[in-house]
Amino acid sequence: MSGLFAAARHRPTHRQVWGLATPMILSNISVPLVGLVDTAVVGHLDGAHYLGGVAVGATLITFILWAAGFLRMGTTGFAAQACGARDGNRLRLVLLQALWLAVLLALLVWLVNEPLLRAALHFIDSSEALLEQARIYFNIRLVSLPAALGNFVLIGWFIGAQRGRAPLFMLLTANLTNIALDVLFVVVLGWGVAGAAWATVVGDYAGLLLGLWLLRPVLVRYPGVMAWGDALRLRGAAPLLRVNRDILIRTLALELVFYLLVLQGARMGDSVVAANAVLLNFLMITSHGLDGLAHAVEALGGHALGQRNRQALKRVLVVSTFWSLVVGAGFVLTFNLFGDWIISLLTSVESIRDVASTYLPWMAWMPLVAVWSYLLDGLFIGATRARAMRNAMLLAVLFIYVPAAWLLQGAGNHGVWLGFYLFMLARGVLLGGWFVWLWRRDRWMHPPV
Repeated sequence: MSGLFAAARHRPTHRQVWGLATPMILSNISVPLVGLVDTAVVGHLDGAHYLGGVAVGATLITFILWAAGFLRMGTTGFAAQACGARDGNRLRLVLLQALWLAVLLALLVWLVNEPLLRAALHFIDSSEALLEQARIYFNIRLVSLPAALGNFVLIGWFIGAQRGRAPLFMLLTANLTNIALDVLFVVVLGWGVAGAAWATVVGDYAGLLLGLWLLRPVLVRYPGVMAWGDALRLRGAAPLLRVNRDILIRTLALELVFYLLVLQGARMGDSVVAANAVLLNFLMITSHGLDGLAHAVEALGGHALGQRNRQALKRVLVVSTFWSLVVGAGFVLTFNLFGDWIISLLTSVESIRDVASTYLPWMAWMPLVAVWSYLLDGLFIGATRARAMRNAMLLAVLFIYVPAAWLLQGAGNHGVWLGFYLFMLARGVLLGGWFVWLWRRDRWMHPPV
């Protein structure tokens, strides 16, 4: 693979990567900033159960949204390859089929939301006051589910079409609306946890409407026909459905890890689960920032596959790896210098501050461990190699995280974060090994679907 590193000197690829990554990093950073505002606003209410309730309720709704992440990831790879092949008909069909799947999924969740909520809260050993706030937050957030899932599809499709500014405008609209309404509903009107949830609902629908309006310029560039009948009947959607199935399984396994992390913290008391919620905001900032570069890999890597251009893929991989490490190191420096200050902004409850500061070093150094899994996820998504992603995730969860969580129970919350470290490291090692194996056998340029 020595030829990969010689390609790093190709300057146009640096501009291409950052041309896509910059708007995606800005838009992605705005997502956890909303979480920071939610945490900061609710964290200043009188009682840890408010912040803990938002943490639990947001984790439950995020479980559903992340489980539906295949709507974004599955759409990106196919849209990127359709653009590389200049196939406007296929580009439209991918969009319509993915939007239809989003509608069907939202209807399904609405039908089963009550038993889903009861089952999830049954295993959380926290105070009734905390659980009641979690129920309030969860039920209100369900109102925006169709918009949230539709946004996933549109963002994935725009990324695949190398239109990074469209997701930026969508997410900024949704998140700035959310932030403004957070302050209005919670601080000014005093709606508490319900106000934070309603702010997100309005923001999600604002982003969806803007995204639909931004479709036209891309469709004009790639002429084709809208096959509405084929889309509604899901004709020719077998590859998309297979990829989405594998990504769904992969995401459910990942969500299991986060649920267990919250569950372990909840059993140590309200202050610990609230402190872990504060610290997870650091992880969300890291992941959304590094995902901006991963999105560039998805779009450019998928485009290169559509063209069957091996050299272009080499350049994209080297440049994106270099900049991912630079950005990851930047997060490490920032968190080590300003981590305690960030915690103080997020909550005024002294017990939560103290616990969060104790475990801050785990999050401060996490970016250098997590960077590999984010980068390689982008590479595999662009190649629509969802089966490999699924298998790597299952191996990391079943053979690394679960045994570690069990064996480290006696280490308290330090054991919780150590197990998570090992899990993130295993993801990168497994995906990296699989990529190297395929590349050396000249099989990467032939997508499996």
